Amino acid sequence: MNTDSQYPQVERAKNDAPASPSRNDWRRSVLLAGVLLLLALAYTASRDAHAVTYKWVDDKGIVHYSDKMPADAVNRGHVELDKQGVHLKKTDAALTPEELRVRAADVERQRQEAKEREVLARRDRALLASYTREEDLDLARQRALTTIDGQMQSARVYAAALVKRQQEILEKKPTAGNKGAPSALERELENVEAELTKTNALIETKKQESIGVATKYDIDKQRWRMLHVNAELAGSIATSQAGGSAVNVLPTSATR
Repeated sequence: MNTDSQYPQVERAKNDAPASPSRNDWRRSVLLAGVLLLLALAYTASRDAHAVTYKWVDDKGIVHYSDKMPADAVNRGHVELDKQGVHLKKTDAALTPEELRVRAADVERQRQEAKEREVLARRDRALLASYTREEDLDLARQRALTTIDGQMQSARVYAAALVKRQQEILEKKPTAGNKGAPSALERELENVEAELTKTNALIETKKQESIGVATKYDIDKQRWRMLHVNAELAGSIATSQAGGSAVNVLPTSATR
């Protein structure tokens, strides 16, 4: 009885015994191989999904397709395509030095034009704020020209006095047979002639200034008229639109 009762214990001991080391290693190897296979498949699928074909045109107009851009064509414009030929991305060709120069000149031209428009807008605002009537421009023009004319008249009177003094000094000069004019007269004559030259130059400058002022006010007057016509036209359009809305609303209200 004792011997028979030990058999179940022996059987249970066999079943409870740990697996052999070789069997565990085999299981781990199979599991690792499966993981590596899945990773390889995922990498391949990802690479295929992101595979890109480059399309570009050479100098002869021939279209090329490749999985990467050649070194001598990296600056060319190209299109990236996926496996189905769908456009993913377009890259423009790199600009040449001449194209860069033209683009920079165009940007500078646009900047200058914007600056000029802003200056003109400021002048228009100042013009409308300074003169409420056309007659105000005429009065301002007349005042400016009167001031310049007064300055020219004063300069002419001064020039006439200088000419008179010049003649007096010349009359006092000794004749050619004498030893020469006194040094004081010579110095005064030089000063008078230099002052006369400056005064005549001032008179000429004031003449040009008078022409410029008259031209400026004439241009401002034309601009003022145009701005007011545009403002009146815009106001008429706004009033007409507002009146049209009112006309459309009134019959509806009356119908109700």
